[in-house]
Formats: sequence, C-alpha cells, structure tokens
Amino acid sequence: MNNNKSIDPFNKPVSFTEESYDQSSTRNLIYANPAKWKIAANMLERYTGTAPEDFQKQIILTNFQHYLDRFSVLCQDAYITEGSAMNAVHSPEMGVSIIDFSIGSPNAALIIEILATAEPKAVLFLGLTGGLHRSLKVGDFILPTAAIRDEGSSKHFMPQQVPALPTFKIQKFVSQMLVESNLDYRTGVIHTTDYRFWEFDEVFKTQLYEERALAIEMETATLFSVGFASKVPIGALLLVSDVPLQKDGIKTKNSANMVFQKFADLHIEIGLKSMSEIAKRGEHIRHYRW
Repeated sequence: MNNNKSIDPFNKPVSFTEESYDQSSTRNLIYANPAKWKIAANMLERYTGTAPEDFQKQIILTNFQHYLDRFSVLCQDAYITEGSAMNAVHSPEMGVSIIDFSIGSPNAALIIEILATAEPKAVLFLGLTGGLHRSLKVGDFILPTAAIRDEGSSKHFMPQQVPALPTFKIQKFVSQMLVESNLDYRTGVIHTTDYRFWEFDEVFKTQLYEERALAIEMETATLFSVGFASKVPIGALLLVSDVPLQKDGIKTKNSANMVFQKFADLHIEIGLKSMSEIAKRGEHIRHYRW
C-alpha cells in the first residue's frame, strides 16, 4: 500500500492510497462496476440480438449494412442477428463477428462500452473518411496513428489532454496484411468531429489546415478513447470515400454508391483477413495492464 501524502487546494494533507484512487477514478468505468457491467451485457444483447458470450473474439465495426451484406457473402457459415438498434453477422469458422453500429460519436461510445462485456480480443473499425490532404484520392486507405478529439463523447471517459490512440499491435498487424496484399496505405492523424456541415465553415476549414490532419470523420477518436478507457483493444482502417476540400469533392448519393461498388469489397476483405489471421496466429494484443 502506498501511504504517500498529497496536498489538496486548501493546503490540507490528504491520505492517498491505491485503493482510494481505484474507487474514486474508476467507479464509472465498466470493468470496475459490476452493476454497470450487468446492465451493459443485457443492453448488448438487446441492441445487437447477440449475447456477449456468443460474439466471436475478433470483431469488426462498421457504419453500413452493405458491409454486413458483403461479409455474409465472403463467409459461407455466416449468420445474422438483428437487435433493436443494430445488426450483427457472425462467422465461427473465421472467428470474426461484424456489427453495424450506425453513424456518429455517441453510437461509437455506446457500442465500445457495451462490447466490453463480450471481452473481445481485437476490434477493428472499418470506416469511411473524407480525405483532407491534397495527395489523397477516393479509394485510398488510411491507417490512423492518432485521432483529434473534436467531439463530445470521449470527454466522459478520458481527460481531454489524453490523446486518442489505437492499440498499436492491431495497427501493426493490419499494416502487415496490407503489405502482404501489395496494397499501399497512408498513416497519420485523423480529425474526428460531430460537426456535420463543416464544409461550409471557412474558419473551421482553416483550423483543419493548421492541424495538418490527413482526413476527417465522426467516430475514430471516440472509438480509440472509449476503447482505452474500457480496456477494449481497437484499431481502425479507413477508406477515403470523398475529398470534400476539392472542387465537387463532397460526397453525394451517386459517389457513395460508386465507392461501395468499387472499393468496399477490398476494404472488408482486408479487415476480415486481419481479424481472422489474428485469431489463427494467436497474436497477443494487449501488452500491458493498468
């Protein structure tokens, strides 16, 4: 036991122990709150139609039903479960499940926190992103090294000064799968926002330029932050679906359909290969505890 003394703002000595720290700082985190864990497990089953113990240990997250449809085609043993808010598809043969959790930071925070009750070994987000750097084009892959927390959900889980980082070993493994498939990709920082029509805000666009962010989307920083807080190992592989800073570069219905038709299969194939290979090779993902 650590019996060091600390000083409070009123200059009164305060006894500090590891036990008191754990009780005060982790009481709302899911792994430290049995009542919350029980409710979250029930919620996971209700929202996805799948009990925590029925999920595969490698899980893909996506925002689109199209990805679930393609997953079902690629995995012959796949079966779907429908919940009150989300759908999931499972392949015991591949050792992988996939969930469509819809769009946005609040949904991203929700799915990660309740997914913690399934105790996944590895989670991979396959998301679409708007390319900001002039060198990017539709169809490019980005493997994020970090994400800017310009959204309102992650602040409830980690202090604002904590960076949103992926689980390194998952990113490293996905990188290896891309290289083995002779596919090029970019690495860098992603800007996550909850500001939907930012394309018409010149001040905001100037801020993006000053940040030197590669791309912008609405979930990655939340997933990384809540995953870290909830002890869920998570990475991301993003597909550039539009280039909104370029002339006529904002996504439309027609351009979105083109992205699905031309690039989505490769995106899901790389994600599925990465997660299934992690299962087969017995990769140890979490390399430290806190």
